[in-house]
Amino acid sequence: MSISFENVSVHFGARAALDDVTLRLAPGAVTGIVGPNGAGKTTLLRAALGLQSVSHGLIRIRDKPLGDWSRRTLARAMAYLPQGGEPRWPLPAREVVMLGRLPYLGRFTAPDRADHVAAMEALSRCDAAAFAERRVDELSAGERARVLFARALATGAAILLADEPAAFLDPAHQLRLVDLMREEARRGITVAVTLHDLALASRHCDEVIVLREGCLAAAGPAETALSDPTLAAVFGIAAERVCDPAGRSTLAAFRRI
Repeated sequence: MSISFENVSVHFGARAALDDVTLRLAPGAVTGIVGPNGAGKTTLLRAALGLQSVSHGLIRIRDKPLGDWSRRTLARAMAYLPQGGEPRWPLPAREVVMLGRLPYLGRFTAPDRADHVAAMEALSRCDAAAFAERRVDELSAGERARVLFARALATGAAILLADEPAAFLDPAHQLRLVDLMREEARRGITVAVTLHDLALASRHCDEVIVLREGCLAAAGPAETALSDPTLAAVFGIAAERVCDPAGRSTLAAFRRI
């Protein structure tokens, strides 16, 4: 299930948070969205979800205009992990993950066995089953991040959008998160994730979108989207590169220029 942006602009007053952006998020791939602070990364995801109105242009989900989708159907089709989306209640981790099943429940319908199984499977995949019964306000920031990613997985949606999901994770769990996203992509899911770690994006994303001041600066395979000219123009940095086991050139270290 793809997402396409056709000449999409989003304005906050006189400022363009997105400016005439045209791109496609494809199923079966992990797409990294990178750019400096304020480049429009979060706005792009929120616009795709219908949480942010657009000033101009059109967004399509599986070739159908976003506005033609019902909110309930969209909630089943798209899972979203927002940046800083901390739980506000002292719920057990298992119940937080169960919130990902809400799009499938009626107004007064309790979760059934299939919902509980989906929640526990998501917790297990995120190495979080051991604290399923612990209150989320008693967990570390990294443990909460894993629970919140499990909540997104529990939805079983065809599209997974995540805003800086690796921010509080230790290196081992960052790599596990990447593995989970790649597993979802192999199942045909459309996965898009905003990242500040350019090395992580270059090594593990199939496609990379580079935003600068709301405009599309580059897009394509990581090796070309994160070219030396783009890194210099957008981030003001130069990079050292190494070859990964597959022979791809990936980013290893950076210096300011």
